[in-house]
Amino acid sequence: MLGPNFSKLFPSRSSAVIFMSYIALFVNQGILVTASQGEDNKYSFNTVTVVLLTELLKLIVSACLYCKDHSFKSLWSELRAGSKVVVLYFVPAFLYCLYNNLAFVNLSRFDPTTYYLLLQFRVVITGILFQIIFKKYLSRRQWLSLLLLTLGCMVKQVNFSKDEASEGVANAKNTSGFDFSINAVFILTQTLCSCLAGVYNEYLLKREDTNVNIYVQNVIMYVDSIVCNVSVLLFQGDLVGAFQMDSLRAVFRLNVIVIMVNNAAIGIVTSFFLKYMNSIIKTFASALELFFTAILCYILFAIPIYLNTILAIGVVSFAVFMYSQNPVVNLPATTKSPHAVSEDTEKLLMAEEGQVKDQS
Repeated sequence: MLGPNFSKLFPSRSSAVIFMSYIALFVNQGILVTASQGEDNKYSFNTVTVVLLTELLKLIVSACLYCKDHSFKSLWSELRAGSKVVVLYFVPAFLYCLYNNLAFVNLSRFDPTTYYLLLQFRVVITGILFQIIFKKYLSRRQWLSLLLLTLGCMVKQVNFSKDEASEGVANAKNTSGFDFSINAVFILTQTLCSCLAGVYNEYLLKREDTNVNIYVQNVIMYVDSIVCNVSVLLFQGDLVGAFQMDSLRAVFRLNVIVIMVNNAAIGIVTSFFLKYMNSIIKTFASALELFFTAILCYILFAIPIYLNTILAIGVVSFAVFMYSQNPVVNLPATTKSPHAVSEDTEKLLMAEEGQVKDQS
C-alpha cells in the first residue's frame, strides 16, 4: 500500500503548520467551551455576546495585520472598491454566525468527542458541494475515504455492551425539556452550516474577481458576521441587556476571554486553510481532532472511552490515511499575495497535474 502523498497534502512549507494549528485550536475550543459550563451544563454568560465579541476581535486582528504593511487609508479604499465582495460574504458570514452559536448549544448537549464525531457527517456533503462548485470530480478512492469517514461516525452511535448503553445518556445531555431529536436537528443544522460556509468561503477566496488581499477578505467577513450576530441579539430582544454591566462582567472572565481568543485564532487560521488548501482536507483535519479530544476529555473530564469510540476513531483514521494517498489539490485563481504561503508556483501546478492523472 502506498504511503501518504505529502507533496499534495501540504504543497507548501507553511501549509503543514496551518494544518496542525487548525487541529490544535479546534481541540482547544471544544475543551474550553465544555470547561466553561456549570454543573447543569449551562453557561453563566450570554453565548451570542461571546460570538459577537469574538468576531470583533477577529476584525481588529485582521485589520492590524493588514495595516502592518499598508495604510489604513489603503484598507478603506479596498473595502470601498470591494462592495461586491462585501455583499457576497454575507452568505458565509450568516452561516458561520449560526455555526458558532450552535457550537455552544451542542457542546452543552454532547461531550466533545461525540460532538466532533457527529460533525463528521459533513464530509460527504462537503464532497458533493465541492464537486458542484469547483467542477473538480473526486476519484473512487477519495469518495471511498469520505464514506469510510461517515461510517466511523455511525459506528460511534452503536452500543456494543450494556456499559455503553449508558453512554448515549451521557452524550446527549438533555436539559430544559430538549430531547435527543431536537439535539439531532441542532447538530444537523450546524453540520450543514459548516459544509455550505466552508465550500462557499473557499470559492470566494479563490475566485479571481473576489481574490483581494486575504486580510481584506477577513475584514469583510467579520464585519458581515458582526452584523449577523447583532441581528440575532435584536431577534432575541436582548441587544441592550447583552451589554449591561452584569452581562459584560460574566463575559470578561479569564476562561471566557480564552475561548474568544482561541476562536478568533481559529477564524484567522481557517481563512488561510481554505485559501491555500481546500475544504476536503479541512474535513480530514477535523476528523483527526477526535484522537486528541477523546484522550484529553478522558484526562480532564473523566469522560470514558468505550469500544464504539475506539472503533469509530480507528475507521476514521484509516479513512484519513486512504485519502492522504491521493488528496485533492485546489489552487487559488492566483497565488500572488503579500502574505501568501511561500512556495514555488511551479511545484503547486505540478501537484495539480498529478492530481488529474491520478483521477483519470
